[in-house]
Amino acid sequence: MSKRALISVSNKAGCVEFARALNELGFEIVSTGGTFKTIKEAGVPVRYVTEITGFPEILDGRVKTLNPYIHGGILARRTPEHMAQLQEHNIGPIDLVAVNLYPFKETIAKPNVTLQDAIENIDIGGPTMVRAAAKNFESVTIVVNPGRYAEVIAELKEKGAVSPETRFKLAAEAFTHTAEYDSYISTYLNKLLNKN
Repeated sequence: MSKRALISVSNKAGCVEFARALNELGFEIVSTGGTFKTIKEAGVPVRYVTEITGFPEILDGRVKTLNPYIHGGILARRTPEHMAQLQEHNIGPIDLVAVNLYPFKETIAKPNVTLQDAIENIDIGGPTMVRAAAKNFESVTIVVNPGRYAEVIAELKEKGAVSPETRFKLAAEAFTHTAEYDSYISTYLNKLLNKN
């Protein structure tokens, strides 16, 4: 069974090269929305997330990855029991998750930004995938920083896998990323509250 990587990024810097390198290393690439389009247009084989979930993106893209076919694949430990459950429910494991979040900080920095614009740039599925992959760092590599792509590819080429030490480091970085993201949202909303 080939390994599977899910790539869904707002910051698309380096994502095509990363997807291409993963594909050359035998990974099946799964993606969403704009990332899927970017990777596909570059000629890299990629599957749309709805092919995996069997369910369309709904609510203007608000719901696309919140699905057991995604989160089961990310959260499953590689134990016989978990792998048997994946097989029973026809869920493929996901070995690598590359996600960075909607640009909330950049959105609220714009002059005259509306509350509605700010709210629409609160990512839900992204942090959920990041946290799931980081929680399961023993089995899954989580990459939130495009600056890490080369390091991950180098390890995969050299060792055939991302080392436990690197997966742990990337998981810590991922939780820092989501914590900072939530702090921007909390600070922004509380400033609005305090204006009233």
